[in-house]
Amino acid sequence: MKVVLTRVRSASVSIAGEVVGAIGQGYLLLSGFAPGDTAETVSRMAEKIHKLRIFEDEGGKTNLSIDSVHGNVLSISQFTLYGDLAGGNRPSFFKAMDSHEAERLYLRFNDALRSYFPSLQEGRFGADMEVSSLNDGPFTLVLDSEELFGGKR
Repeated sequence: MKVVLTRVRSASVSIAGEVVGAIGQGYLLLSGFAPGDTAETVSRMAEKIHKLRIFEDEGGKTNLSIDSVHGNVLSISQFTLYGDLAGGNRPSFFKAMDSHEAERLYLRFNDALRSYFPSLQEGRFGADMEVSSLNDGPFTLVLDSEELFGGKR
């Protein structure tokens, strides 16, 4: 599992011109899944995201959690995080999880996030979405389950 986390001042997602999710200060999450990812993977990732301390305190140090700043989360599925360009200029997505399994894990991931962030906003899996954000910092992290959890998905 990979998550691109961007600290934002605001973010929204629209489908066919209709806003289906929007937040103020918080995290915009783009998440992708690979074969071998499990319910445990998404649970651990949600917990890790919740515990991050990447908001600035009064001294300007990244020391505050999202809870400390009363932030929220917008979660978007993004299979292209597993795009492979090693074979040329057109990405291959053979490293991405099958879409049916990925959708199941994306929904589970959102359920796990919702346990920490009851007002979680989300996109719609597989939809053609327009995502807007006002990045804060900018401060962007890539969280990879293999790196974070000792090679275990």
